[in-house]
Amino acid sequence: MRHFVFAFIAVLISSSAFAQQETNLESEQPLKVAVRVNAPFVIEHGNQQYKGLAVQLWQDIADRLNVTYELHPLPLEEVITGVERGDYDLGLGALTITSARESRLDFSQPFINGGLAIAVPVNNESTWWAMTKRFVSFDFLYIIMILSLVLFIAGALVWYFERKENPDEFSEQPLKGLGAGFWWAAVTMTTVGYGDKSPRSLGGRAVSLIWMFTCVIIISSFTASIASSLTVSKFQSKVSSVEDLGNARVATIGVSATARWLDDKNIGYESVTDLNTALAKLNRGQLDAVVYDEPIIRYQIRTQSYNNVRVLPDRVLSQDYGFVLPQGSALRESINRELLAIIQTETWRQELNRYLGQ
Repeated sequence: MRHFVFAFIAVLISSSAFAQQETNLESEQPLKVAVRVNAPFVIEHGNQQYKGLAVQLWQDIADRLNVTYELHPLPLEEVITGVERGDYDLGLGALTITSARESRLDFSQPFINGGLAIAVPVNNESTWWAMTKRFVSFDFLYIIMILSLVLFIAGALVWYFERKENPDEFSEQPLKGLGAGFWWAAVTMTTVGYGDKSPRSLGGRAVSLIWMFTCVIIISSFTASIASSLTVSKFQSKVSSVEDLGNARVATIGVSATARWLDDKNIGYESVTDLNTALAKLNRGQLDAVVYDEPIIRYQIRTQSYNNVRVLPDRVLSQDYGFVLPQGSALRESINRELLAIIQTETWRQELNRYLGQ
């Protein structure tokens, strides 16, 4: 009998919670939604009109749940504290899911995975000037020395076999003969084909055959090395990884998860209130790097035409983005159910491509 009573009470409690949740969803009072304006998640256009990735997702969820809502734009910290106090039913924007925030709030399921990215300036040095510097660099001169040594060895082998059978073209005198062999090796490698010197002996022709195939590999490797060198020169910047940030001029948004991460890493940075301010300075060469959320950085670079800025390929830190709710919110289960259904659709993938690119 006692077990029956306990089970009955549990059913009543569950029914009451479910009824309370349904009451919240079907209430005539619109939900109060705090939004942090930060493109591409929340974009303000017009008077109190908003669009963006997070806004579109919430609008689709609200339509499925048949609820009305009001959007209230707030700074990041006020969104967090306002939802925590229960002043707002929901918070949305570029809100990363962190353990510190989870201790104060409830999060929805993540709707996108991003991370911190490093934006750096593009090296706009003239390609011809970069090529000229490469031609007088130590690395290039070292390659020329190695190549000359290989030419000399090939020419010496041909001269060794040809000096007696073909003395007219490859003199028996070591100095002249080695010079002729070096000339023949260079002409053969570059496929100029003057034809003024050609091996006649069996040994000389065997060396020639091997040398011709070797030259194909040498020329291909040399060309690829030059092209790679010029490409690296084009994109080379002071910062190429996280390890370089400590000695660079870095900027990020103050009072953000990125700023806390930089503080934890003991990396100094310039605090700004607007990402476009930092990216504009980076575009002008006044900064070495800007660290912030990858989707936001990529969106700003693409829409604001920062032609002198690129994003390093490796993410610094993986992050998930979600909605924030007061702890114990009855809305969380319903929102998660609809959110997970929406992000599996082709329409959602098209929205991601529209705002973030391929």
